[in-house]
Amino acid sequence: MAEVHHIHNQDPNAGAEQRKLIWKTFWILSAITSLEFLIAFTMNHGILKVSIFIILTIVKAFYIVGEFMHLKHETKSLIWSILVPVIFVAWLILALLLEGNAIFKAIFG
Repeated sequence: MAEVHHIHNQDPNAGAEQRKLIWKTFWILSAITSLEFLIAFTMNHGILKVSIFIILTIVKAFYIVGEFMHLKHETKSLIWSILVPVIFVAWLILALLLEGNAIFKAIFG
């Protein structure tokens, strides 16, 4: 019969730094999400509200990628090679939304 080996961690403080980092990440993401909810229910719909949501979503995405995919420890050139295309895609989406709205108002307005 196969032997069963139990691994017991001798140090009760092992992993304390990781748990601290996980809780810090939890509170930061919770604060940003709470801010998004506050803005969603208090601001009037408009370009400012949409822009704030896009910016906060990008901030959360980069924080998640940096923490959980460990990209914050990578070289700056890798970070910029990821950051620049995302900025252009966000700009493209915003531009398409604005132009689509303007065309819709011109045709049906």
